Amino acid sequence: MGTTVFTVLLSVVFLAISPAIVAEDFSYDGRKKCSGCHKSQYKSWRQTGHAKALESLEAGAKAEAKEKAGLDPDQDYTADEKCVACHVTGYGQEGGYEIADPSKFLVGVGCESCHGPGKKYRRLHRKAADKYKKKGKTMPRQALVDKGEEFEFIDRCNACHLNYQGSSWAGAKEPYTPFTPEVDAKYTFDFDKYVRNEKAMHQHFKLEGVFTGPPLPSFHQEFQDAAKPLGGE
Repeated sequence: MGTTVFTVLLSVVFLAISPAIVAEDFSYDGRKKCSGCHKSQYKSWRQTGHAKALESLEAGAKAEAKEKAGLDPDQDYTADEKCVACHVTGYGQEGGYEIADPSKFLVGVGCESCHGPGKKYRRLHRKAADKYKKKGKTMPRQALVDKGEEFEFIDRCNACHLNYQGSSWAGAKEPYTPFTPEVDAKYTFDFDKYVRNEKAMHQHFKLEGVFTGPPLPSFHQEFQDAAKPLGGE
C-alpha cells in the first residue's frame, strides 16, 4: 500500500508510498511541543490534508482511488509498515511514530515531517527567543541546522510523492507507491507548485527576526512578503 508525506493535494497526501525518511542522530518530539509557540501555524495546519493523512489509510477511505491503484478499499492499512511512513511523523526513527504505541501528536504529516526531527532545535528556538526578547540579540540560523532543522526540505516531499517506479527522482526505491501519474494525473508532483498550496501546507506568518543569515529556502522572502501577522486569520 502506499505512503504519503508531502503533497499538497488532499488526494495525493492521502495516498502514496515510501520508506521512512531517515534523520540520524536526531530525535522527534511531536507537534505538541511545536504548537506551544507556533499557535497560528498549528491552527492553519489542522485544516490541511497533511493533518488528516493517516485517515486515508482506514478501511473505506478513498475507496475509488484505492481501487484504481489496485488496492483493496475495504482493508485497513493504518498498521501496514509499507504505508504508514508517509502518513505519520518520524516512523521508524527515534522518538517517531510507532504502530504498536501510536502517539496522537505524531499522527499525520506534521511539523517535523518537513522541518526535521525537532527535539534538539526546539530547545534552541526557545532559548534564542528568550534571549531576543530580553536583550534584542539574534542567533545565526546555521545553529538550527546544526541541531537538525531543515530549510530545504524538497527531498522530504519527494520521498513520498515521487517514490514510484520510473520516477525522475533519483532517490526512488522500494516499497514504491502505487499512486503514480500513470494511474491518475493528479499524482503528478511539482514541489515548487505545491509548496505554495495552503490546502496542503500551513499558512505563513511574519517572523520576528530571532534567527538571521543563511541558510534560507528559495521561497523564504516570497512567503514572508505575503505572510500574515501572528495571530492573524
